[in-house]
Parts: sequence; C-alpha cells; structure tokens
Amino acid sequence: MTDNHSYRPQGSVIAAIDIGSAKTACLIAQVVNDHGKAEVIGIGHVASAGVKAGIITDLKAAEQSVKTAVHAAETMAAKVMQGYPLRDVVMSIPSSYITSRQSSIHMAIGRDINRDDIEDALCQIEEEIHTDTHTIIHTIPTGYTLDGHKGVKNPVGMHADQLTCNAHIVSAEITALQNVINCAEKNHLDVDCLCIAPYAAGLAALVDDEMEMGCLVIDMGAGVTSYAVFSQGAMIFAGALPVGGMHVTGDLAAGLNTSFQDAERIKVLYGSCASSMSDEHSLIDVPTLGEDPNIHDHQVPRSTLVSIIRPRMEEVFELIRGELDVHGMDPLTGGRVVLTGGACQLPGVRDLAALMLNKQVRIGRPMAMAGLAESTSGPEFAKTAGLLHYACERMNEQPHTDEAANDQPLWQRVVTWVKENW
Repeated sequence: MTDNHSYRPQGSVIAAIDIGSAKTACLIAQVVNDHGKAEVIGIGHVASAGVKAGIITDLKAAEQSVKTAVHAAETMAAKVMQGYPLRDVVMSIPSSYITSRQSSIHMAIGRDINRDDIEDALCQIEEEIHTDTHTIIHTIPTGYTLDGHKGVKNPVGMHADQLTCNAHIVSAEITALQNVINCAEKNHLDVDCLCIAPYAAGLAALVDDEMEMGCLVIDMGAGVTSYAVFSQGAMIFAGALPVGGMHVTGDLAAGLNTSFQDAERIKVLYGSCASSMSDEHSLIDVPTLGEDPNIHDHQVPRSTLVSIIRPRMEEVFELIRGELDVHGMDPLTGGRVVLTGGACQLPGVRDLAALMLNKQVRIGRPMAMAGLAESTSGPEFAKTAGLLHYACERMNEQPHTDEAANDQPLWQRVVTWVKENW
C-alpha cells in the first residue's frame, strides 16, 4: 500500500454524520495542519428516529434526526465557523448492503513507474467489476508486485517491465445510498464522501502496529454488527450482520414478557454475557407487559438474563468466525480483535469474544482526535470519529472513475440525481 494519502487542506471544515439505529451523531471538525489532522469543534447527537437495523424506514423522521444533531453541533461550533453555514459532510453507509472483494490488474510498463500508472491500474480494476446495482465506495490499494517480486508498498519511481496492482474494492447497493444521501441533501448539506462503518471504526480505534500486523475490528451497533480485517496497513475485507444490541433487547422483552423499553433498561442495568455464583440469588424486578408496573412486577434471577443474552452474542461471534473462515481471512487478523460500538459495552462481551474467536480482545475508543468531549470518547463514537479521519486523510481511496467512463464517480451521480429529483 502506498503512503501518499490525500489530505484535506488546512483550515477547511468537514462534518461527520452517522445515522445509526439507536443514535444519530454529528461531529464538526476543522483541519489544523497540512497532514489532515483535525480538531473537533462541534458535537451533536440525538436518539434516532425512522431507522431500523441500520436502514432508513421513515425518511422524514430520519431527516429530522439529522437536522437536530447537525444544529446542536453547529451551535457548539458557531465561534469557529463565524456564521458560515456547514456544507461538506462525510456519511457512513448501511454496512448490510456492501460487497467486499479483492481484485488485481497486470500491466506492461517497461520504464519507471509514475503516479499516473497507479491511477490507470486502479481505474481498470474499478471498470472490471462494474455492476448496474452497486457503486464503488472505497478503492484501497493493498500491495504491488514488480516483475514477480511481491511486497512492494509504493512502486512510484521504481523500474519494472510488469506491474501487478492489488486492491480491495468495497461497493454498496445504489438504492441503499439514495435515502442516506437524501437525509443530507434535505438539510442543505453536500455529501463530500462516504465511508463504511467498520472501516471508520478501525481508523479511529486502531494503532499503527495493529493495522500493520493484522487486526479484526468489530463494530457492534444497535441494529447491525459490522466488521473489517486490517493487514499491512490497509483494510482488506469487510462485512456485516443484521444483528445488534436491539436484538438482544428484543430477546429479553420476549423472554421476560416485558416491554421493549423495560427490557432495554434491564439490559443496561443488569445485563451480562458472563455468569457468576450469585446470579441465582440476585433477583431483578421485571414489569409485566400490559400490567400496572407498580402492582404486577415479577422477579427473575439474574441468571435468566445471562441465559437469554449470551446465546445471541455467541451467535454474532460465531457468524463472524464463519465468515472469516470462508474467505480465508482468519490468519490475517494477527490474533487480535478490537471491539467498538455501543453494544460492546455489555459486561462480559470482551471475554466472550476472546473465547469464541480465540484471539486477544480489547475495547476500542477514538484516538488521536482532539476536541472530543468525555461523553463522546467511548467506543460508541469510534465510528463517527473515524469518519473524520477518513475524510481528512484518505480522500485518495474514493473511487477513481465510474464504470461507464464518466468523469464523475457513480455514487456522486446518485447525489446529483437526488438533487435534481427531490
């Protein structure tokens, strides 16, 4: 992978918007140096509306959530922005609708390699994997081979007769993007770039050595659990499961015969993936669904909660383990896992992940991002902070061309379409 990242200019302002199943968050940042380092100047987050399992189900409600979160962030950033309206945003996209694949291209060179050769190679890779239903979100170079010699990270300036360029291509369903982009456009915001959730989470939570030696990032959201494998400094695989913290809450509501709201409260206060000796004797009051909670509470031992929560979480890690095995990615994770997202804060999740995946596990939080408040420095904000890292430091990983030889990437033409038709 090359080190020639494309940085956003110093002084520019960019906002990250993450529309999740549980919360909609907005972080506004200003670039403070020539290497894309940014400082958060505005923070806003509200409970999401109109979103289920990471997918927008009520466009008006989702638009209002974005509006409220953005307004709160703009208010906090007012002194720095000095009355200028926020325009450019980077947005996360529904990870359930992505496709991840490795691709390569062989080119005859016969001279010193220049940057145009790399651009041409990446464009050819993008053109080869064209489909009518998906558009490319990320084109990430993962390594080069020169005249049969592998392991070259930056071939620019090197002489070769034959160049092989390897890249990780992430694409997403066009229809899944339209509503996400529309939420921004309806709030008079321009979508500058898009990023998948587990990549953003990894950019925020991983240290350089983890990216280089190999690591699995699992972003455990309310409606979706997404994951990405990093190796030799690049994301090389990504995927998602339509299962998250809300499904655990749903299991509790059904198993305890209580409301979803009460099940969420019980999960947060008493839930765990790990059992203890005292669980059988520790009784928890559970309001009965449809009854007066002050009269008809019933009690269950804490062990009942563990027996409901743990199987669902085991299912998540088992499915991820299966995906890694099918795609041959497990050896490339370096035996390391970093958990992000709100659902990873449930007691016992870290130990369960270590057991199920047979790896070293830690909880990941946003790092190297100045200006984050304590309330937004936990694992549930890693993805949102990572969107800023991506937008400020990795603009060169956006699609280089669309598959119809149009100068404008296809996802950006989706933005244009939304503007013209809504």
